[in-house]
Amino acid sequence: MAIIVRRMEAGDEAMFQLIAPDVFDEPIHPSRLHDYLRSPGHLMVLAFEGEVIVGQCVGVIHRHPDKPTELYIDEVGTASTHLRRGIARQMMDELFAWGRELGCTEAWLGTETGNEPAKALYRRYRPTEDETIQYFLFEL
Repeated sequence: MAIIVRRMEAGDEAMFQLIAPDVFDEPIHPSRLHDYLRSPGHLMVLAFEGEVIVGQCVGVIHRHPDKPTELYIDEVGTASTHLRRGIARQMMDELFAWGRELGCTEAWLGTETGNEPAKALYRRYRPTEDETIQYFLFEL
């Protein structure tokens, strides 16, 4: 069966009934999904095999007063049964196209240092790599 990549928008919540394992980190929470799909600048692209979601790629548009508008790639996930089939690349390409349509001239993302499959995918885009440190602030 062919893989179909599709942009999600408000009102698409019913399409989240069938999700293959490992696509998302945690179960979908209906009210969070509702809010996400209605939040300006929050983008979600899904890969479907029939009615089953087999991949997801989400991003956020960052607008700055002193820098170009950029697309932050927040997550990329593919079902463990569908790895190494080009699905993540298709979703990222669609997300980049959507970002360009919304005025983004740059994109960025991060991954764990040991995530070799992700690093191999991202390096296909010929990125500039640097070392950063992340701080997770839980009490805001």
